Amino acid sequence: MITLDGQNLFDEQQCEIEAGSIQRDSVEKTVPGLDGVLSIDLGNHGRKIKQKGLLRAKTSLQMNEKIQAISGYVDGNTHTLKLSNGDLFENLRMDVFKTGKFGPNGVGIVVSYEIIYTQLAV
Repeated sequence: MITLDGQNLFDEQQCEIEAGSIQRDSVEKTVPGLDGVLSIDLGNHGRKIKQKGLLRAKTSLQMNEKIQAISGYVDGNTHTLKLSNGDLFENLRMDVFKTGKFGPNGVGIVVSYEIIYTQLAV
């Protein structure tokens, strides 16, 4: 079971999590009369985490409600994503939530989605 802030919004079977590496920035400066470059370390700046998968619902109305619930997390606040294997991603800001086209699937509706988070502190 995959949860976002304790809410079970995602189907685990078709979900992929891709965690990027931590980004570290620096400023490079040259000084007249000195050989080389002065490098100022600006520290860690978080990392990108992508989540892709399929959302499932029995009706179009239920799918719209699920999409609206997930869209509510694009609010600038930090959230926690917990995977069924116990992996925990804390301090996530949801930056992008995109969905594909609705399609029929056996007993209901299915739609692909992609979420891009920024993990602000690791």
